[in-house]
Amino acid sequence: MENKKPFRIKSIAEIHRLMNLPKPYHPLIGIIDLKGLKNDPNINSVISDLYVVSLKRGCDKLFYGQQKYDFDEGLMAFISPGQILRGEENGVPHNLDGWMLFIHPDFLWNTPLAKKIKQYEYFSYSTNEALFLSDKEETIINGIIDNIKQEYHANIDKFSQDVIIAQLELLFTYAQRFYERQFITRKITNSKILSRLEDVLTTYFNNEDLLSKGLPSVQYIADMLNISTKYLSSLLKQLTGQTTQQLIHEKLIEKAKEKLSTTELSVSEIAYELGFEHSQSFNKLFKAKTKQSPLEFRHSFN
Repeated sequence: MENKKPFRIKSIAEIHRLMNLPKPYHPLIGIIDLKGLKNDPNINSVISDLYVVSLKRGCDKLFYGQQKYDFDEGLMAFISPGQILRGEENGVPHNLDGWMLFIHPDFLWNTPLAKKIKQYEYFSYSTNEALFLSDKEETIINGIIDNIKQEYHANIDKFSQDVIIAQLELLFTYAQRFYERQFITRKITNSKILSRLEDVLTTYFNNEDLLSKGLPSVQYIADMLNISTKYLSSLLKQLTGQTTQQLIHEKLIEKAKEKLSTTELSVSEIAYELGFEHSQSFNKLFKAKTKQSPLEFRHSFN
């Protein structure tokens, strides 16, 4: 079957037309109730030029979530402009509940949030890295959404944008808090990711990839783990206090120490085998990480 070209959404009004909804109350921000929503079955995926925040229940047939037993919980996802939103080929699940918040970038223009929103890393997470909310957390989030909805349903005045912007900042701050909680509480899933990360690095450093390709990139590691670079970075920051690059260097130093202490290869030869074109770069990194030069480390074993 030929893949359908994604439908592009450029405005709040287009979303309402696509969903067969009445005209929006506000041209630059909108909240759509998903309960009983009927979408166009001919449109399976869309590219949105808007920021999208969603909270869904009954998502067992949508491409969200990491573990099936979590699907009855409130599931929150954040999508930045230009990303693709995909649904099931058979349309919206009959039991789907929740809402979607759409924000046109023009709504944020000339406000502090226009720049700050780019600092919320979860807008770059993949949809399978969604935020799972407890009942209490979901109540807090829904309360903020109700405040936004109430504000843009009222007559628009000179304070409307400031009030909604303040609510959006509160929403994003809570989301940041809840994501950091999730990194800690979802121990089984996150432990598996850390274990797989260790396996990926060990495998890479034990074969010929170092010699032919050099050090693995952060993107390579994320691809091997099937998660986004931003999610991996946030997860590691919370669980280990280190970046992905720091863990790569840590594994490199571990391998270098092994070669320095168990072989008679010269420092230049070891640097070459570890993917360095110049031994000076290897020496500099090794000393920065261990407070010793490679030769000083080797002599400590003799």
